[in-house]
Amino acid sequence: MAWVVLFLSGIMETVWAAALDASENLSRFRPAALFVVALLLSMAGLSYAMRAIPIGTSYAIWVGIGAVGTALYGMVFQHDPVGVARLLCLALIICGVVGLRFLH
Repeated sequence: MAWVVLFLSGIMETVWAAALDASENLSRFRPAALFVVALLLSMAGLSYAMRAIPIGTSYAIWVGIGAVGTALYGMVFQHDPVGVARLLCLALIICGVVGLRFLH
């Protein structure tokens, strides 16, 4: 169960990052509220997962999921640059996350 919660917490990290951007410096209520809720869920899930998964592994996986998710969100919805090198770097992060999961 801790692994599922950790994965969902990483997704929530992507949600709060996107909501923070959409809130325009927390000046728009709905995105700002989504930011706060997603941030709390993300942190609570990370905290829960760290009961069963070592801190280094859980934090690295949480950050990796959030980083890849946020970068992909930016590429798809915010027109961030997409290139082979950027996608390769994201694939390397994914490999590291998967590797940490299976080496636990």
